Amino acid sequence: MRFAYADPPYMGQSKKHYKGSEVNHELLIAHLCADFPHGWALSCSSPSLRQLLPLCPSDVRVGAWTKPFAVFKPNVSPAYAWEPVIYRGGRRRRRDEPTPRDWVAVNVALQRGLVGAKPLGFCYWIFDLLNMKPEDEMIDLFPGSGAVSQAWPRYAERRLA
Repeated sequence: MRFAYADPPYMGQSKKHYKGSEVNHELLIAHLCADFPHGWALSCSSPSLRQLLPLCPSDVRVGAWTKPFAVFKPNVSPAYAWEPVIYRGGRRRRRDEPTPRDWVAVNVALQRGLVGAKPLGFCYWIFDLLNMKPEDEMIDLFPGSGAVSQAWPRYAERRLA
């Protein structure tokens, strides 16, 4: 099976953090649906959910990455201490397989050299949500720091053990 993870620059953040143009999320979601029918996950910001969910098929779900330790910004209250993950599909689970929660509590990754780098526990949670197996292909559409792409072989090895 073939799965995708997308962590594009969040809406309104491309120029500020990445010196690039905004991502066309409508085209991105259409690409995810067309090219990854087995399943996909899309990280986003809580303010963007209002714009993104209407672009998605009705069978998507929203998971939550909660951050017990998060970066607190001056004059931002309440703090942004969670991020939504829109996901779709995934391998059907057998009754004897563990069921993941639709949320995870993992601290942010620090000193990774890129804003928004994902921690290992977050990556494993995404792979669990989609019930990915070692023989699957995982495509990281916005590799950024490389954390998700680097986590996939480690996760796959653990599943084989």
